[in-house]
Amino acid sequence: MKTFYRSILIIVITSALLPSCKKFDEINTNPNSPTKTTASLLATNLILNITTASGGKTFILPALTNKQMAWGELPQGEQYNNFGSASFGGLTVLMNVQKMIDAAAEGDKKAYTGLGLFIKAYKLYYLSLSVGDIPYSEALNAETGNVTPKYDPQKQVMLQVLRDLESSAAAFAAGKDFSGDPVLNGNVDTWRRIVNSFRLKVLISLSKKETDPDLKIKENFVKILQSGPLLRSNSDNLQLVYSDKANQLYPFNNSINKFTSYSMVSSVMVDTLKKYGDYRLFYYAAPSAYKTQTEGKLPSDWDAYLGTDPSAEFTSIVSLFNAKKYSQLNLRYTAYAPGEPLIRIGYAEQNYIIAEAIVRGWASGSAKTYYEEGIRASMNFINSATPDDVKYHSDRKITSTYISDTYLKNENVSFSSVQNRELKQIWMQKYLMYFMQYPYDAYYDYRRTGYPNLPVNPATSTNPFDKTQIPVRYTYPSDEYNYNLENLKAALDRQYKGNDRTDGVMWILQ
Repeated sequence: MKTFYRSILIIVITSALLPSCKKFDEINTNPNSPTKTTASLLATNLILNITTASGGKTFILPALTNKQMAWGELPQGEQYNNFGSASFGGLTVLMNVQKMIDAAAEGDKKAYTGLGLFIKAYKLYYLSLSVGDIPYSEALNAETGNVTPKYDPQKQVMLQVLRDLESSAAAFAAGKDFSGDPVLNGNVDTWRRIVNSFRLKVLISLSKKETDPDLKIKENFVKILQSGPLLRSNSDNLQLVYSDKANQLYPFNNSINKFTSYSMVSSVMVDTLKKYGDYRLFYYAAPSAYKTQTEGKLPSDWDAYLGTDPSAEFTSIVSLFNAKKYSQLNLRYTAYAPGEPLIRIGYAEQNYIIAEAIVRGWASGSAKTYYEEGIRASMNFINSATPDDVKYHSDRKITSTYISDTYLKNENVSFSSVQNRELKQIWMQKYLMYFMQYPYDAYYDYRRTGYPNLPVNPATSTNPFDKTQIPVRYTYPSDEYNYNLENLKAALDRQYKGNDRTDGVMWILQ
């Protein structure tokens, strides 16, 4: 965070073209001559900052954290519950929020204001989820000389996030389409829907605080549902679409990522998908080479797929890896150049959120209807993003008939009438939907709900504080100790009795 506090940067895109669902205009900058910074250029940078994904091995780390994957190369801390520290460095991009708004023409300010408030709320919301209290009210004051901002209590952070998102939605409602958006083409109506959907997501993440009189969670949830507008289909998703063009390939494609061969789909995923008769198994995973080459199983056989226990001894995982007794990621991720769009805020998730809220009594309506629409949206997204080629779905193609007549009638999937089971069904469907999507959201949802029951093996766990548990937070960055110690200590005393440990239970989880 040193760079965040002590540097004021205009961040512009000077690298190769980044992937999107719209065509990028190439941006060339000469580092030896002045470059005029425009609102549209800054908007492009801000939007891509929250929609692009890290490459290399980093791309797979959320799936290891979520226990949706295991890893056959080396023991990974994320897989074995040693999470380490968060990073505040990514917040430098927020310095461009006000610069973007100031640079906008008067007639464009409302739309750019809406975008700026959303980006700020989005980034700081996820940072707070990772550690707890963070600088929010003073986070962007470095230009005025405040390089040691105070930490706001997490409750105040969440209240400000919700206020900023409400203001963002209002600004988009009053604004006009804007330039510089490589993802949604500057459509203010779609952006307003994105923001409102994200507001629902923030509120459901506060479910443990539903009786808090300041948050007014139920009241605000219903207000957003009634006033909208919300996402209408997968076409409204905030997602980055990749292609087969140079510099626009899916980040885990084997032509640009040398780590793809080490991916091992977890037993949590494989066993659940088998139990549910879920065809997403054939889109998520590849058949085990041992099962097909040695035992003669067909790729369409359920028994051809082997999940790996992510909590097993690493020597056992290596043995399985060498014997090919595991399922890799499906070729659609590693050998199909566009892979699939990477979703940040989406229609399927929105349906599950509303279904959970109805089950909790926050809103009226049919939880079953929203639950089933979430399943349809998830499966239709996968089907539409995958070429109709047997090598990508092993002749188990997802169709509307399969969803309605087979999947939704599975005894494990058919919506219950018992509240506790209803919630678990919604949470499990979200977990399955989150596979290779929404980085870290499966972990945050598990942390909130305790579901599904993810494997923890005390004999293999490297959690430095509690080997029987998956960590519930990350520790603060070392730069905070070096440059903002006084405020950090006050935050630690307020939250965790002065201890910066990964087993400290933050306010949102209490």
